[in-house]
Amino acid sequence: MLQFEEMRLELTESTGALEDLKDAIGIDKTSEEIARLEEQTSAQDFWNDQQNSQKVLQRISFLKGKLKAYSDLKNKYEDTLALIEMADEEEDESLEEECRSELKSFKAQLEAQTLSTLLTGEYDHSNAILTFHAGAGGTEAQDWALMLFRMYSRWGERHGFKVSTLDYLDGEEAGLKSAVMLIEGQDAYGYLRSENGIHRLVRISPFDASGRRHTSFASLEVMPEIDDNIDIDIAPEDIKMDVYRSSGAGGQKVNKTSSAVRLTHIPTGIVVACQVERSQHQNREVAMRMLKSKLLEIKEREHLDKISDIKGVQKEIAWGSQIRSYVFMPYTLAKDHRTGYENGNINAVMDGDLDGFINAYLKMQSREKLASSQ
Repeated sequence: MLQFEEMRLELTESTGALEDLKDAIGIDKTSEEIARLEEQTSAQDFWNDQQNSQKVLQRISFLKGKLKAYSDLKNKYEDTLALIEMADEEEDESLEEECRSELKSFKAQLEAQTLSTLLTGEYDHSNAILTFHAGAGGTEAQDWALMLFRMYSRWGERHGFKVSTLDYLDGEEAGLKSAVMLIEGQDAYGYLRSENGIHRLVRISPFDASGRRHTSFASLEVMPEIDDNIDIDIAPEDIKMDVYRSSGAGGQKVNKTSSAVRLTHIPTGIVVACQVERSQHQNREVAMRMLKSKLLEIKEREHLDKISDIKGVQKEIAWGSQIRSYVFMPYTLAKDHRTGYENGNINAVMDGDLDGFINAYLKMQSREKLASSQ
């Protein structure tokens, strides 16, 4: 039957992409690395270094997950092909919807795994630290910053990642002035690094009694969470520490003592804060990891050798520098100005449906890398 033949052709056209994915994963090399790491786990002194042993086990789990995901995808291809061919042979139209559903699911999984192979940066597999700042405009901008905060929280939850609030400063009337979020999960930074930049909102303001249209801005900074094995030399005298009572999201549970910690890196003026943990010591540890992440990110961006020479690049949170616009009036559209990708379902976007934007950016980067290498 024609509809089944068309689906079969559409599926078999993916065989080349499936083989390319196999090559990109490097099945043989990955299997060899797993064998080497598992050999390390059998050494008598393996558990003496708990930190290293955990990293080895996590790496084994990650690599095995990659191989299993590819094996499951290959099996899905074969099962879907068998289903389509059976439905075609028996001319069973009742199976058409199931065949289309399986075909769509296979193609979505193939694209997701293919995109994950583009995450080749040194820190792409790390957790992500997201820092939100409201732009000029008072309550309007602060409410927009909160909307972004919720959007990325929901994106993380949709992907099964752990989402934690590290710091939160309430807005004057609504929203937030600034906040820091940690998203923990495999490849979190690799996917979210594309979201770094200025985000612009256009809507009828709920805070304007005249019902006028307003444009608001908020910035998002994305950094990888750096573990303690990364050597960043920070002199103790270069750090100023302030303690204060926690407030904002989650603060009600921990604000009875001055447990929140704010660290200022004097040479660069970088400020980080954490108030999510219950003890001052724990908050200082988290804040130090945030500071190291920020210093390393700036150091790599500027290609500098000395932390003391770092000067962060600051962009005004205003018109002309935005990476994406979210329009609620007079039409609904979210558009990325770097890739041209658009989504007219603004409610879905604000509910965390960001994969289209992220995937479009990764594809653009891949094309640019390929062009520069030729």
